[in-house]
Amino acid sequence: MTCSKTAAFVLAATLAAPAAAEVHVLKFATLAPEGSTWMKVMHDLNSELEQRTAGQVKFRMYPGGIEGDEKDVVRKVRIGELQAAGFTGVGMGEIAPEVRILDAPWLFHNDGEVEFIHKKFDPVFDAAIEKGGYANLGFTDLGWVYIFSKNPIDKPSDMRAQKMWVWEGDPIAQAAYKAVGVDPIPLSVVDVMSSLETGLINAVYGPPMGVIALQWFTRTKYIYSTPVAHSTGAVLVSKRAFSQLSPDQQKTLLEVAAKHIKRLNELSRKENDQALLSLEKQGLVMSPKPTPQDTQRLERLGRAARRQLVGVLYPQSLLDSVEKALGQYRASRHEGGKRKKG
Repeated sequence: MTCSKTAAFVLAATLAAPAAAEVHVLKFATLAPEGSTWMKVMHDLNSELEQRTAGQVKFRMYPGGIEGDEKDVVRKVRIGELQAAGFTGVGMGEIAPEVRILDAPWLFHNDGEVEFIHKKFDPVFDAAIEKGGYANLGFTDLGWVYIFSKNPIDKPSDMRAQKMWVWEGDPIAQAAYKAVGVDPIPLSVVDVMSSLETGLINAVYGPPMGVIALQWFTRTKYIYSTPVAHSTGAVLVSKRAFSQLSPDQQKTLLEVAAKHIKRLNELSRKENDQALLSLEKQGLVMSPKPTPQDTQRLERLGRAARRQLVGVLYPQSLLDSVEKALGQYRASRHEGGKRKKG
């Protein structure tokens, strides 16, 4: 066979061969450490996704903050170094500020209220996330946010005497502390542990599971019994990466994610409750239940803090709509004064 015939044969065979299926690897970052419930569920999600797409769509995990704080992750997704992430509210605030109303201080009283607002307003939040350049695979229930401190905090005014940490770039926490009259110390999450050890700060906040996972509880002694807020996160994929998947792959990704994120939320709620009890058994002291006067004060502080954020994170109309819906929900269940308990 001549060279020209050989070349023609190879070309024909190449054209006749089926094209290799493209593999989509979604690089996924999160602050959640390896071994946590969060990561166990994400690995299960990834296993099913690989199986159902014959290995054509899969995540590559970067847990434990190894890709940096959430602002770093948002930047890396923007330039294409990462394609997906598990965000807390701080990261989502960089993408869709309106969604942070879900983390607003002293807004919710119990889990039922959180679920009600999600059902009513998730289309609004999803649209904001899409506008920010992401597809939402599902909101995650990160739990009720408590204050953990080296010194006792028995009432809101006690916070003023503490060296309170605030997540750098978190306007929600800044507004909450400003309403109380606290001037907090802004730091990245990755600097919190060392700052507790050196005494730069002596009080932190977070859901019980997160405080255990990050080991912050080992440097604190007290828990303020009234949660500051409820914390919502999400698993997001950049629209650019999502659009590169076929319609069938997109459908499969959304289905698999919905299934596993639902399980994650069920586990998170249960394990956060257990974590709070575990912390008390390990010696951390829960403050007394708030007096009716302190509860009313926190309600006033919450309203003031939420209004500080109008035009910064969300419009007045959204705040009014959420607060009105909550008022109607409470009235229908005759539980206007009932608060979520630790």
